[in-house]
Amino acid sequence: MSNLRIFAVNQKKISSLHYFNNMCSSKIRASLKRLKLHVLLGRNYSSLPDVDDGDTVTDFMAQERERGITIQSAAVTFDWKGYRINLIDTPGHVDFTLEVERCLRVLDGAVAVFDASAGVEAQTLTVWRQADKHKVPRICFLNKMDKIGASFNYAVESIREKLKAKPLLLQLPIGEGKAFKGVVDVVRTEKLLWNPNSDDGKDFERKPLLEMSDPKLLKETTEARNALIEQVADLDDEFADLVLGEFSENFDLLPAEKLQTAIHRVTLAQTAVPVLCGSALKNKGVQPLLDAITMYLPSPEERNYEFLQWYKGDLCALAFKVLHDKQRGPLVFMRIYSGMLKPQTAIHNINGNCTERVSRLLLPFADQHIEIPLLTAGNIALTVGLKHTATGDTIVSSRSSALAASRRAKREGEKKQKENNEAERLLLAGVEIPEPVFFCTIEPPSMAKQPDLDHALKCLQREDPSLKVKLDPDSGQTVLCGMGELHIEIIHDRIKREYGLETYLGPLQVAYREAILNSIRATDTLDRTLGDKRHLVTVELEAKPVETSSLLPVIEYAASVAGDLSQASREAFENGVHSACLQGPLLGSPVQDVAVTLHSLVIHPGTSTTMISACVSRCLQKALKKADKQILEPLMNLEVTVSREYLSPVLADLAQRRGNIQEIQSRQDNKVVIGYVPLAEIMGYSTVLRTLTSGSATFALELSNYQAMNPQDQSTLLSQRHGLS
Repeated sequence: MSNLRIFAVNQKKISSLHYFNNMCSSKIRASLKRLKLHVLLGRNYSSLPDVDDGDTVTDFMAQERERGITIQSAAVTFDWKGYRINLIDTPGHVDFTLEVERCLRVLDGAVAVFDASAGVEAQTLTVWRQADKHKVPRICFLNKMDKIGASFNYAVESIREKLKAKPLLLQLPIGEGKAFKGVVDVVRTEKLLWNPNSDDGKDFERKPLLEMSDPKLLKETTEARNALIEQVADLDDEFADLVLGEFSENFDLLPAEKLQTAIHRVTLAQTAVPVLCGSALKNKGVQPLLDAITMYLPSPEERNYEFLQWYKGDLCALAFKVLHDKQRGPLVFMRIYSGMLKPQTAIHNINGNCTERVSRLLLPFADQHIEIPLLTAGNIALTVGLKHTATGDTIVSSRSSALAASRRAKREGEKKQKENNEAERLLLAGVEIPEPVFFCTIEPPSMAKQPDLDHALKCLQREDPSLKVKLDPDSGQTVLCGMGELHIEIIHDRIKREYGLETYLGPLQVAYREAILNSIRATDTLDRTLGDKRHLVTVELEAKPVETSSLLPVIEYAASVAGDLSQASREAFENGVHSACLQGPLLGSPVQDVAVTLHSLVIHPGTSTTMISACVSRCLQKALKKADKQILEPLMNLEVTVSREYLSPVLADLAQRRGNIQEIQSRQDNKVVIGYVPLAEIMGYSTVLRTLTSGSATFALELSNYQAMNPQDQSTLLSQRHGLS
């Protein structure tokens, strides 16, 4: 079981920090902001909330406490030594990966928290890649140093090997496993020892390392400090000049402050990651971690956002999450990049091209909130009153402000000879929504409750963009599309608890796709008379497979028709192509990896564009039916961590599931099986794995790609779908 958390940091005299929970307890914490302190925060508890007891502050949903996992991200704001810290706890389970993605989008820095006994695990890699994509500077924290099997060196080596990162060891543990009692501060050559009788970790002392009392530890720390100085000097030219000039004779004379400043620069440049260690269970090492967050991670002023120059201090913010509150209505999480926001002010949504009014501003504390009079740049807060704002929307003070910024961006683009679309330059990068891999039907207890179900699903979709809802055109049933079994199970449970609806789910089905194997031409004519108007269209097109993977069809025009088509006819043709590719001829699944070329389009005067689209769609469906076809199934990356005695039955079970084993690694006393397995074969796998291994094994799944089924498996699937087996 691993932990990977990330804290994000924005620095001004107050910080903000976010925290993510990855599968296998992998967690990531993130986001610090240094800003003027407007509200003093405090909260009293009869007993200290704890992850291990299932009553942690940020896991407040009933489903989270029952399962002991994080399902939706929750924010907490607190203060540390004059810094404001916004902590966001997000899920780590692969089904809820969008929650991590949209929180990382608004972070300035992060702390990745690992299980010291496991090092880097499958979901760790996923979240690390997400942080790389958003260019978020990181610190690593090796948690659970007091756990049996914890190994500082193993965890550091796994960061170096698997994440391809350069670890900077800022601390060394004093003991490991049950013998763990504190850490050594390598930068300051000091030791920090925690009182073993203190449960909350507040009682600890900091002492300098001396030759008389700790000769062995001092020697080890001096060597580690010298190695750290050399590492940082290799990565930072300014520090290298300082070291080679004044302190080349004796590194011991180098002031800790100079080294800390250089580590800060290296962390911001993302050329290396500082590594600290401790145990969150008894809060050992947490105080130096919070100090490191404020010292090494970037402030909002140190993060360069190109778009800010166009707003000239006006409001610019990103809506990154929406919640529904029964009393307050939609609550929108907002990250302010420039300007300020006050209650009872109007804001303009660039994406939706609409103006709304913010009625109240709230500082989040999980499921409780504190009202605030002002929100300044670099901060995160909740806004009340925004009815149309969705995840990924860019918010500015007014339409005129957006137009002024657009003009500045255009002038800048002309100087640099860029031809970007004006609106695109103004929009902050939104959140990429992954495609769902599971779907099932959902039905209300009676038709009278259908409007209530539609309302519930609309609210849940706005909260969770990875949930897709569509209507089956043949049966008229509502279809839920989600990221996995757990995702759909949680949605079903939330509809029951939060909206009081006892709904019925159909069997879970895998989201297959279809592709063609050869080129095929087709011609079709549509001749209809509606009223006194004749609609006549004749279309000739060609469908052929493409090598590059693409869910959307590639649309091409033959030279003979390219110059003669009007814009309206092009749009009608493209709409028809997209419509036909939504439902393939084999399973009714989307058709991907196909290119459609228009060779001829003859339109009778007065023919509507709807009729053109209908004819094109029918013609393409005819072509797809005539072509050789295959079904593509989702293939999952699978990582199973299992003890040696249970390895054989696990491998035998995976072979029956059409699994393809890539490698088997050793991790401490366990074996890690890495491979691929079709999603259809892995449904219900957690129950089987628990049975095979007496509950000792864990596994992680992630969508790899879509792969063609072999003819025998495809034939079996089609027989099952058509009720022949």
